[in-house]
Amino acid sequence: MIIAFATYSPVLRAAEIIVNQTVPTERYSLMDARAVFTMRQRFWPNGEQIKVFCLSDTNPLHKDFVKNNLNMFPHQLRRAWDRMTYSGTGAVPVQLDSEQEMINEIANTPNSIGYLNSRPDNEKIRLFKYQ
Repeated sequence: MIIAFATYSPVLRAAEIIVNQTVPTERYSLMDARAVFTMRQRFWPNGEQIKVFCLSDTNPLHKDFVKNNLNMFPHQLRRAWDRMTYSGTGAVPVQLDSEQEMINEIANTPNSIGYLNSRPDNEKIRLFKYQ
């Protein structure tokens, strides 16, 4: 008798980090991306203030983004935001309700950053490349 075992290996699907076309094209690292989304880095290399947009904590794309792009757990990111808010040292990102709203905000807000399931077909938005 031959018994075959199938192993399931989920493919990690990372969200696409997107930025407004005004964001400087520099070499960014994972640490830069984490600093931006944890609100520790507030300015781009050109001195312009960063505007961060996120989906709600319960949104599946948000959970996927935090785990697979930032290599954190969603509760860790929320704790960092809460700490900054309650200590008065910072603010949380602007929370949006949908990916369409994310596209609209990123396209129309200079120096902004956010994420989507896939890159939108919009000339005002480009991918945020990091290593």
